[in-house]
Amino acid sequence: MRPDSVITTDPGAGEALSVAGGEYRILLSGVQTRGSCAIIEMVVPPHGGPGPHAHKEIQESFYVLEGEVVIRSETQTYTARKGAFVNIPFGGAVHNFKNESGAMARLLCIVTPAGMDDMFREIGKPVTAGTVVPASAPTAEGIAKMKDIGERYGMELFPPDYFSKQARP
Repeated sequence: MRPDSVITTDPGAGEALSVAGGEYRILLSGVQTRGSCAIIEMVVPPHGGPGPHAHKEIQESFYVLEGEVVIRSETQTYTARKGAFVNIPFGGAVHNFKNESGAMARLLCIVTPAGMDDMFREIGKPVTAGTVVPASAPTAEGIAKMKDIGERYGMELFPPDYFSKQARP
């Protein structure tokens, strides 16, 4: 591919992965952008979403296409509904998002620089686009594997109850 080539991704195209019970479809990969960014469509089922985590060297932004997710950080809790935009800046802010509704949510996730797309390839399982595989309860082995993979990509994981503990005096 020439460096000045226009990149297109048809509806339903792109690499689809089952990640934590959701479907993450890589619309633009780090390989295609020479590492500058990646864009991932995330379909998040009810009660789905990652646990608290941080990544100092990655800026992560979300645009809500459908549904809603609750974004938590150490400084705020925000319900992002269709049309909302959220930016997690460089620097390592601890955050997570959860679909606390009863309907599917669909997000556009932009990461700068790329790299999280490669991490999702390692932790996810390839699926046909449009397929959501229910998440199973995490095992100790699965958590250790995710922690190891996450650390290799500059992500630090925090306990699931991290934000509830932060709220206590």
